[in-house]
Amino acid sequence: MLEILFVLGFFFMLMVTGISLLGMIAALIVAFALMMFGGFLAIVIKMLPWLILAVAVVWIYRAFNKPELPRYKGRRWP
Repeated sequence: MLEILFVLGFFFMLMVTGISLLGMIAALIVAFALMMFGGFLAIVIKMLPWLILAVAVVWIYRAFNKPELPRYKGRRWP
């Protein structure tokens, strides 16, 4: 809800200062892109400890469960 109020307030302030409609649309697109990038960055920072934990668990699992060496059936090549 606050995001919509921010966008409407941003649009209104650009309109009051005399920016053209094309300039307002361009500014809204740039603001949207920056807010979306900031949101993605916040999600990555929040998820980082869980991603590190998942990597550590897989690393420990693979360290204790080493796969057997493949055994070739049939004739060996010289």
